[in-house]
Amino acid sequence: MNKKDIQNREDIALLVSEFYKKVRQNETLGSFFNETIKDWEHHLNHLTTFWETSLFMTKRLKHKYYGNPLEAHVKVDKQFYHSITELHFGIWLNLWFETLDELFEGEVVENAKRRARKMGTFMYLKIFEARQN
Repeated sequence: MNKKDIQNREDIALLVSEFYKKVRQNETLGSFFNETIKDWEHHLNHLTTFWETSLFMTKRLKHKYYGNPLEAHVKVDKQFYHSITELHFGIWLNLWFETLDELFEGEVVENAKRRARKMGTFMYLKIFEARQN
């Protein structure tokens, strides 16, 4: 199969949809997401907008992400008794890379990997920091 690079919102929607199918079925991650997210269609659209904004920030976009993902993740960590660990972020990142590699290849794909790696590290450090307060 000839793969192409991520080019538009439709590509990102496919990526996000396929990725979260894996996350929801994952033995370690699934409960966090399945117990927290009540409207998956809305959430997937929100995440598509997040990644579209992140990956195509120099383009004029119909949808722009506005939100605070750190606040949301700190809240989930608290809801689950501060049980989120680096293992969860590692699994999340591996599933993200796996999904990207299955569907696409190219420069935007590599950027999506870099951004996810940085975001996961930042998010975990900030969650851990929030536990100190």
